[in-house]
Parts: sequence; C-alpha cells; structure tokens
Amino acid sequence: MYMPIHVMIISMLLFLVLFFGIGFLLNMLLRMTWIMAVIYPLVVIFIVDDVRFIEYFRNAGESLSELGTKLSSLALADLLILGSGLTGAILSGIVMRILRAKGYRMF
Repeated sequence: MYMPIHVMIISMLLFLVLFFGIGFLLNMLLRMTWIMAVIYPLVVIFIVDDVRFIEYFRNAGESLSELGTKLSSLALADLLILGSGLTGAILSGIVMRILRAKGYRMF
C-alpha cells in the first residue's frame, strides 16, 4: 500500500517524540536509564503481530514463526516508522545519562 511522503515523515516524528517522552518519564519514575529501549521490542511485537500473548508460551514455535513472517513482510515505511520509535527510546536513555552526568539529581 502506498503511503505519501508527508504522512511517513509526520509518523516518524510522532513515533520519535512519543517514545522519547515515554522513555524519559519512565526513566524519571523508575530511575532505570535504558528501560524503554528494553521494553520497545515488546511494544513492536504487540503492534505488528496478531497472536495473543499467551500463545507465545503455549505454542511457541508456531507463534514465533508467524512473528518472523510478519516482521519480514513489513514495508520500508513501516520499518522506518518503527525504527524512529526505537531511536526515540534510545535518545531518551542518552539524554538521561547526560543529565545525570551534569549533576541533575531529579533524573
């Protein structure tokens, strides 16, 4: 399916800002710098896959095979949008580390 370039750019920016903000807040609340970067792959699995979470434990082989098929069939625009979300999650960890190194105690 075709996605206009302006929609893709806005979606990428939205995912970057959204996951930066969520990661920043989680870092402030939990004081774990890379928590969002660790949680983000689970978020991507929930976005991409249709399999119920419990099926990964009940029928792991088939569920993981279906997940691999879904991930490999994503369009370039989808990969760029999801990649920008991962970039936002990583940037939130980097910003937290910088703020802590500069002596901000709140972070």
